[in-house]
Amino acid sequence: MPRQRQNPRSLTTAILVALSILCCHAQAKEHRFSPDQTLTYKSLGKTELKLDVFKPKNHQLSDSRPAIVFFFGGGWTGGSPRQFYQQARHYADRGMVALAADYRVKSRQQTTPFESVKDGKSAIRWVRQHAAELGIDPYRIVASGGSAGGHVAACTGVIQGLDEQGEDLSISSVPNAMILFNPVLDTTAKGYGLSKVGKARQTDISPCHHVRAGIVPTLVLHGTADTAVPFENATRFVQLMKKAGNNGRLAAFTDKGHGFFNAPFFRPKIKDASIYERAMKECDTFLSSLGYLDLNAEAK
Repeated sequence: MPRQRQNPRSLTTAILVALSILCCHAQAKEHRFSPDQTLTYKSLGKTELKLDVFKPKNHQLSDSRPAIVFFFGGGWTGGSPRQFYQQARHYADRGMVALAADYRVKSRQQTTPFESVKDGKSAIRWVRQHAAELGIDPYRIVASGGSAGGHVAACTGVIQGLDEQGEDLSISSVPNAMILFNPVLDTTAKGYGLSKVGKARQTDISPCHHVRAGIVPTLVLHGTADTAVPFENATRFVQLMKKAGNNGRLAAFTDKGHGFFNAPFFRPKIKDASIYERAMKECDTFLSSLGYLDLNAEAK
């Protein structure tokens, strides 16, 4: 039998329909992980630093919800709050107010890690100061982040001082808990960032060198095969936390490298979301243990 020739118009139509479906799917995904509101938390000359806010369904300003503030990674040089949009929506769906913070980095503001830390402290202080306007419980604020952003989050809870001039220091910039994804915890030659902080100040913002009693409950998630930020730094920090009588926990991800925790929304090439999902379960369990999250409540 002679082979039937396919109508070129039909083929073109089919391709256009398929592309339209893919486009609609991508737009829906983008909308799903878009913030509900964007607010300015800090102005420095022409620089305005923003917080992208993700709210629970039917959220009311009269609510007193736990909150989580995410800080992106990028070696204090670059990066985007979009890195944590999927995680932020995850927690908004589960009843928390989630915020993805921008902060100063070298590529955009020609700054150092010290300014990044100042901004992290400013963000936590601003959220606490405006808790009533945001429907947030000022005594249940979690600082979180990955890599350099994990360092910024860790410094809000560990490093004393380094507050931005002119802020109301009667309002604490210390979070009530921390969740840190492969964070920079040692800025000396034993860790990461010595060339960026400088030898003269190598321990000034090095969390491992400032552990003391009274640091808030902290979960560290780290890959054992991380070649950017040594796994040893994470184990040492948690050991120091426990020795000081603090609630420090380590979730080790065997054979996983740097950035293992990233979500498929931020890294579209990720085909296996199981590692991301496992990381989020670790975080959920930790937050549940603190009374910030009800594991039995269905995501809304």
